[in-house]
Amino acid sequence: MTDPTRIPVLTDAVVRPRRPGIDDADASPLSEAELAELQTRIAAGSFALVEQLLHNAFKEMEATLFDEVITRLRHELPDLIDQVLREHFDRHG
Repeated sequence: MTDPTRIPVLTDAVVRPRRPGIDDADASPLSEAELAELQTRIAAGSFALVEQLLHNAFKEMEATLFDEVITRLRHELPDLIDQVLREHFDRHG
């Protein structure tokens, strides 16, 4: 008996036991080589998708960090310059 709470994996769906009368019209089961090729293609496609998603996420994070740094510089740099100039001229003036 199958556990209804168990999540099926690719190999369960591809190499599941044949059911008489139901699976007879279906294509023949995959050979080991065909299954290995499918697994390789799915893994390669998955890795390519993950790489693309990570690349886009890093670009978005980089843009966000850049904007945050520029915003902080715009707000804090004038005060820093003012403070340094006042300290310099107070000591030398």
